[in-house]
Amino acid sequence: MRSGRWFVSVVFLIVTVVVGCSSSDKGAPPSLTGDWHGAIEAPGAQLSVGVSFADNGSATIDIPLQGVHGAQLKDVSTQPDRVAFAIPDVPGDPAFAGKFDKGSDRIVGEFRQAGQSLPLTLQPGKVEQATRPQEPKPPYPYRSEDVTYRNGDITIAGTLTEPEGNGPFPAILLISGSGAQDRNEELMGHKPFLLLADTFTRAGYAVLRTDDRGVGGTSGKLDDANYTDLADDAAAGVKFLRARPDIDPAHIGLFGHSEGGYLAPLVAARPDSSIAFAILMAGPSVPGWEVLIEQNRALLTAAGAPQSRVDEQVAYITDWTNLIRSGDLAGAKDLSQRHNESLPPEQRASADVLNAYNTPYMAAFISYDPAPALSALHIPVLAFFGTKDLQVLATQNEPPMRDHLAADPDATVHVFPGLNHLMQPANSGLPSEYTTIETTISPEVLGYVTAWLSQHALTR
Repeated sequence: MRSGRWFVSVVFLIVTVVVGCSSSDKGAPPSLTGDWHGAIEAPGAQLSVGVSFADNGSATIDIPLQGVHGAQLKDVSTQPDRVAFAIPDVPGDPAFAGKFDKGSDRIVGEFRQAGQSLPLTLQPGKVEQATRPQEPKPPYPYRSEDVTYRNGDITIAGTLTEPEGNGPFPAILLISGSGAQDRNEELMGHKPFLLLADTFTRAGYAVLRTDDRGVGGTSGKLDDANYTDLADDAAAGVKFLRARPDIDPAHIGLFGHSEGGYLAPLVAARPDSSIAFAILMAGPSVPGWEVLIEQNRALLTAAGAPQSRVDEQVAYITDWTNLIRSGDLAGAKDLSQRHNESLPPEQRASADVLNAYNTPYMAAFISYDPAPALSALHIPVLAFFGTKDLQVLATQNEPPMRDHLAADPDATVHVFPGLNHLMQPANSGLPSEYTTIETTISPEVLGYVTAWLSQHALTR
């Protein structure tokens, strides 16, 4: 689950910064051209940001922990007594307004998003980039090819990596978590699918990873899609692989992370799929509404919210998901708006954020029961969880996963101690930690999955 999209009641601030200034001749206004950096204390985490202002009045922003590099800003003002900018096309209309403080050589102001306001101070210099020691860097010891194919009216774009040689190679299609993800599943400054593709390709597998609907080179709009649409997208990827002479058509498997752990079994259980194996990383085994309720309970409790606040949120999520499951999207939207207005101003979400939760796509997740598809699998399956995961809790999902896969002759369910939803070594497990952890995926997990593949994936 996208590690962001499923956080009802949690708004991630996408922050920006402001311009730097350099000293100038006495009496002349300071120049704001150059690099500036600072940090905003977002809920539960410090988010570093950097802005570079050009001589022509344009500006770009870097947010290393969110994978934002050189993004263009709008509504830029670089007057010393009014430094301002906004981030386009982001829910909550994030914007900064401040001014240059000559005495400290800093920009002092406020960053606002979705009704929330926090102080932000910038000083000269570049922002420090996030340390991601596992991120693969070229040159790679394998081939990489950008590809496109169709699912009806939808164009799907992705990257196919293959070992050196002629093949045919066994192949793995990666299916991302919830929300609009790019082919690397880039989030919180990490690129899990880039790392997984690199790991599996080095182990001898061709790997296809794709942009979700409405992202990168893939057309369509995710919010309008249901699970049949998304399963069809994945099935189109399998068909594309199967048609290539360099791919072994009898050994194509699926790897689903989080919500992808819902979709992979849905595709594999189709009578005509001929999927060879499935790997489910933090994939839920209970209906979506149950996942969401328990997720909200766990996140708020871990964040130290009082029990009254936890109970209030759980009651709201229960009522809201009941309306969506009944098909009353208008009623669900009205309830979410009324609930939002009851919150303190600093906790309210923007209209864009609220609308993002009241969509056919969200309804598909909330209403989905994975039991029939999981129970129908009779292929090698690996499902694994982390004890620190607060989005898909192992305590909630491991026992039903074992029950649903009980009739599968080659199913493995495993729990890794101390790992979160991204399979990072974690302390609290809160999503606010994701950005601060250098590890993208625990080497223990990568080794375990690769060993499982060698023992189970080519058995059919």
